[in-house]
Amino acid sequence: MTDPSEPTAEPANLRFLRRLVTVLAGVMIVGLVTIVALLVIRFSSVPTTPVLPDTISLPDGVTANAVTIASDWYAVVTNDGRILIFDRPTGRLRQTVIVE
Repeated sequence: MTDPSEPTAEPANLRFLRRLVTVLAGVMIVGLVTIVALLVIRFSSVPTTPVLPDTISLPDGVTANAVTIASDWYAVVTNDGRILIFDRPTGRLRQTVIVE
């Protein structure tokens, strides 16, 4: 009879599965740490807010419905169906687009 206290040899496929589970757990931990690090880096950066001029001179009787900001210009959509495109550094009117 065999002695129960005597260690038996581990089958090869069980050894392979144990190593596979260990490697997969390690990869999962590294992936989770990477995702958390990327989230912390992404949300800790201070967003830059665009700077608009203090005042925008619109034609008489026109009110602004929306404003769009680009790197060197900004556009104002008016209530009378026009888009007024202003130069950002100087504030002068660059172009007028009529929306039909």
